Amino acid sequence: MLRKMLKVKIQQATVTDKNLYYEGSLTLDKEIMDRAGLLPFEAVWIYNINNGARFETYLIEGEKGQVILNGAAARLGEVGDQLIIAAYAWVGEGDLPYFKTRIIYLKEQNEIQQIKSL
Repeated sequence: MLRKMLKVKIQQATVTDKNLYYEGSLTLDKEIMDRAGLLPFEAVWIYNINNGARFETYLIEGEKGQVILNGAAARLGEVGDQLIIAAYAWVGEGDLPYFKTRIIYLKEQNEIQQIKSL
């Protein structure tokens, strides 16, 4: 049996820009992606703390500090909104004892403040 587990959670990412006429996705600081173990075009869930919007999209690499809502997602948040970015993984029963969730806490300008492995 496979279980859907939280792979990584990025806390308090702040939206820095919106681009309605982009094809769609979330632009995210490359360093944050690397530290989270996330890849370009990997699916993520976005939870907007400010307005309660929840949606799925994919990642593209951005510059330092960037968190940009692109395409239709640009209608689901505003610059300055706080987001939780989550990615999930299907994990086999035998791998569960070795599976760790990574939580990344961000501070102002979307700088990494702390990383925890649980």
